[in-house]
Amino acid sequence: MTAGIPMGQAGARRGRARRLLLGALLALGLGAPLARAAEPAPPALSVQGWIERLHEATRQRAYSGTFVVTRGDDVVAARVVHVCDGQRQIERIESLSGPARVTWRLDDEVLTLWPQQQTVLRERRETLRLFPGPLKVPGVRVDEHYRAEVRGRDRIAGYDAWVVEFVPRDAWRYGYRLWSELRTGLALKLQTLGAGQQVLEQMAYTELQLDAPLRQEALLRQMEDTRGWRTSRPQLSRTTPQAQGWRITPAVPGFQLMGCWQREGDGGRSRPPLQCVLSDGLASVSLFLGGGEPPPAGLAAAGAMQVRTQRSGEHTLVAVGEAPAATLERLLAGVERLP
Repeated sequence: MTAGIPMGQAGARRGRARRLLLGALLALGLGAPLARAAEPAPPALSVQGWIERLHEATRQRAYSGTFVVTRGDDVVAARVVHVCDGQRQIERIESLSGPARVTWRLDDEVLTLWPQQQTVLRERRETLRLFPGPLKVPGVRVDEHYRAEVRGRDRIAGYDAWVVEFVPRDAWRYGYRLWSELRTGLALKLQTLGAGQQVLEQMAYTELQLDAPLRQEALLRQMEDTRGWRTSRPQLSRTTPQAQGWRITPAVPGFQLMGCWQREGDGGRSRPPLQCVLSDGLASVSLFLGGGEPPPAGLAAAGAMQVRTQRSGEHTLVAVGEAPAATLERLLAGVERLP
């Protein structure tokens, strides 16, 4: 017994002192080993498993935020609003830098609005440039070409996230470093990695509200409110390379043909090039097979995006995609004109 203090009171005081000391140590970061002991273990997932987790994060969930895309010296910001009821998915992306532009997506229907010109481009896209690619690509086993390695934890836009790398198993594709929100799995940040782990491109949320109070009906009304705007509806039909006089033999392991589309010509202009999309489950490459026309306007290498052009007789062939230049050249080498 402590002199002058009953034993029970002395024990209580020592307990309070220990709790105060532990709190101070944790506040200073000195108690981090104790805190880490209770942290959850990262999911033991394959690359395909992570893809499914990321896709599931967008289902039954509404969120809004601001994200920034960095490609070399080019930095652009956008505001995104997303709502999904488990089946239908609607998304609004408003550019915050450069020319004013708003892009709406309702499942595979896409509206691009240019407010200053009061013009709307309405089209249907069966394949969208979204990471992490489609859930399944027929004939592709994504884990044969990438492996998943968890790199620990980080904090992005106020949310804890697992950091995982999709490491390519060969030199035909880029790698990816992904920040997946701990609770929901939502992609908070993505880096595309070139040789030597060089960051070629980065997309990251700087501000995000998960489970935002958004209603799909209200967004649908906004999406359709284009009265008085000039609307363009290009006609896009699905076809096959053979039907258009081409043969495509994917010459890069893992890349499979997902589909081909032909856009209708404009009046007396020559027929637009055939577009065929190939994917390995993460990366995608578009092949534009034309009839002597120049490459599609606006195509230029930037960040992870590469462009390669070659001639095949009187025809111009263009490959565009987020893949090494050698991959695009090899894919173009697998294209030939049928007799």
